Amino acid sequence: MGAATKAPRGRMDKRQAILAAAFAEFAARGYAQTGVDEVAAAAGVAKATVYNHFGDKETLLREAIAASAEQATAKNLAAVERLVDTGGDLRPVLEDVGLRLIQCYCDEDSWALRRLLYAELAHLPDLLEIVQVRAAERVQRALADRLARLALAGRLGVTDPDAAVEHLSALLTGPLEARARWGTRRLPVKEMREVAAAAVDAFLTLYGRK
Repeated sequence: MGAATKAPRGRMDKRQAILAAAFAEFAARGYAQTGVDEVAAAAGVAKATVYNHFGDKETLLREAIAASAEQATAKNLAAVERLVDTGGDLRPVLEDVGLRLIQCYCDEDSWALRRLLYAELAHLPDLLEIVQVRAAERVQRALADRLARLALAGRLGVTDPDAAVEHLSALLTGPLEARARWGTRRLPVKEMREVAAAAVDAFLTLYGRK
């Protein structure tokens, strides 16, 4: 019975190791320049093991991007869950959530995911669908739900939660690519707080209860 429970876990551990290694190698070298043998070496498994799990390199890329997107989604959803009505001033809550979303956006793996996606999108356009469905849309729906709840409670003047999410997301992330130089400059927390505060200030100017 013990052996039966260990086999699936060992297989899952290998799969996760391969996905992590594949994402790191693809992000560092690019898809075309990365061989399955290099991924196998980085994961500490045989080349045949990679093929047994994923079949081919293209499938491996898709699965590696999907896994990275899932991890990013979990972090973003955890930030969105903090957007609750505490009964006090809404600004500090929005700024806290905004800061956490900025930190998710500026995470090293998030930058790597976006760069890899942009680089490979031309010949594998379905990668965008993977990231949109598994990551971006889930976070947007969760954030829209939180804003709708605040509107129903009379805390925000939001009539279209989806549009409000687009505005808030643009305000939070719009300055980041230039400031972070596409992830080559690490933003200090103080600067992230300033971006979050400016974004919330503009958001409340539009959607705050007068």
